[in-house]
Amino acid sequence: MADFFITRSPEETVRAGELLASLLEPGDVVALTGDLGAGKTHLVQGVARGLGVQEPVSSPTFNLLVVHPGRVPLCHFDLYRLEHSAELDDIGFAEMLESGGVSMIEWGDKFPEELPSDHLAVIIRVGEGDERTFEVLAGGPRSTQMASGWLAACEKAGFR
Repeated sequence: MADFFITRSPEETVRAGELLASLLEPGDVVALTGDLGAGKTHLVQGVARGLGVQEPVSSPTFNLLVVHPGRVPLCHFDLYRLEHSAELDDIGFAEMLESGGVSMIEWGDKFPEELPSDHLAVIIRVGEGDERTFEVLAGGPRSTQMASGWLAACEKAGFR
């Protein structure tokens, strides 16, 4: 099985997020990497929908963290504006990762040393038009289980 999948529209990216949400459990951490406009927030919107979040989800660029209630709380981080890992203390980053929610971290590659070793890393690359390639990397047993299930679900959904 490939370690990547491709979506061809924002709607497919949202759907891929919904597929991921069906596999997520309290304490799971997903770090998202990609250029501005790559689709990180669309993916998080799908995860939110899949977790039963009722409120609108947008990128928390100026808040850095928004917690959305759902079947499992969604901790949505955006680290774009941070320059130093010490700033993570100001938002209770470590505590939030251990709060029993699901953590989706936009710009998750900024401070890799602050992430738990067993997290799912998703690198989003922009293709032509609305095409996006999602490379999925696991860091331990739990994230390997998530990656395997998500890639299989995306393949079944036709995201190749």
